[in-house]
Amino acid sequence: MTALLFRNLAYLGAAILFILGLKMLTRPETARRGNRLSALGMLIAIVATLTTRGLSFQWILAGLAVGGIIGAVAAQAVKMTGMPEMVALFNGFGGGASLLVGCAEYLYNPQSPAGTLIAVAAAVLIGGVTFSGSLVAVVKLAGFVSGKPLLFRGQKLVNGLLLAGAILCGAGFAAEAGHMPGLLAALIILALILGIGSTIPIGGADMPVVIALLNSYSGLAACAAGFVLLNTVLIVSGSLVGASGLILTGIMCRAMNRSIGHVLFAGVGVAAGKAADQVQGEARPISPQDAYLLLEAAQHVAIVPGYGMAVAQAQHAVSELGELLQANGCQVSYVIHPVAGRMPGHMNVLLAEANVPYDLLAEPQDVNPTMQSVDVALVIGANDVVNPAAREDASSAIYGMPIVNVDQAKTCIVLKRTLSAGFSGVDNPLFFKPNTRMLFGDAKASVAALVAEFKGT
Repeated sequence: MTALLFRNLAYLGAAILFILGLKMLTRPETARRGNRLSALGMLIAIVATLTTRGLSFQWILAGLAVGGIIGAVAAQAVKMTGMPEMVALFNGFGGGASLLVGCAEYLYNPQSPAGTLIAVAAAVLIGGVTFSGSLVAVVKLAGFVSGKPLLFRGQKLVNGLLLAGAILCGAGFAAEAGHMPGLLAALIILALILGIGSTIPIGGADMPVVIALLNSYSGLAACAAGFVLLNTVLIVSGSLVGASGLILTGIMCRAMNRSIGHVLFAGVGVAAGKAADQVQGEARPISPQDAYLLLEAAQHVAIVPGYGMAVAQAQHAVSELGELLQANGCQVSYVIHPVAGRMPGHMNVLLAEANVPYDLLAEPQDVNPTMQSVDVALVIGANDVVNPAAREDASSAIYGMPIVNVDQAKTCIVLKRTLSAGFSGVDNPLFFKPNTRMLFGDAKASVAALVAEFKGT
């Protein structure tokens, strides 16, 4: 009784730390503290769980050792450009773990009550969709397959039938009191196929939204696993992750002026070829020396980072350039689009790593109304989030998506290797606007050249 009371009190304390940590994660200046509080809550929950009688500590310690080593090595080795893939992979592992927990509980106690079997079915269904869907997201983000959506006739019907079949298998499994394990096996197969089928039609421009949604799925799967194990802290933490993931997904969908249904079923990028044929013009290259002259005379510079900055690992050079501009009497703002990069908050993480002050970060709606007064908009590796086709071309695959209106600045300098399309596959007419200058090359090298010009070296 004493051990049970200790566990429940520890779980309550862990849940409180999770909630406080999640609250702190909403503000950049408290995010690191919130992450530590959440980690402390998880440590307390693990220690409390280990007081349960009848545990096989040799297997638990082996799992902790192997998993801890793999996690530590992966966290140290991953590049910032690989963070989206790692986040997606962690989401998938969370879903896969919930699936295995559900199956293990059934195998250990096949005579479980109906409520537990329903929870098993839910954990298997959501966990399976999360696992396979996350793996598809990983290979798309890593470039192993095209980021363009894969569509075929009757796709929505097929996915609908897969979902209906999975629900029927889960309901039949619970209704038969677990006496038909074949239904559980069928549920696993259908869930894994459904995860693949529901992710392949999603285009590259929607990948940040997909990662947020898969994160929510992993939380819901963990919550279902908590009901399977009757574990309070797992239910609470899973609910928090699921709810926060859904809220974040909604925020990002609104930032793209799209519904979640449109993200999941519309297939952004299908019209990419059509949009590419319509983009015509001549790009105007600029040298670092001439770009420096524009920046040196500017009173207000808006820096818009994108995935290209992450690829080039240019965030520290960008931060140094911003400091030099400020020292020159220039107003500097970093305009972060909610879906810039490959995961939610990708650019914020990079700039925080480079110690860019939080008060210099701005959202598009804060800067767009006064963009015409901006002397230079410096676009560093961004593409889709500054594409004026989203505002001007009704036939474009990204039409209606709010963007950073850098084309309305007095001068726009785009740092990019080539004139290639963004991850959505949609070409960018910004490159051919009369006030746009293209500074071709590696973003880090280009920014370093600008820094050298300011320093006179």
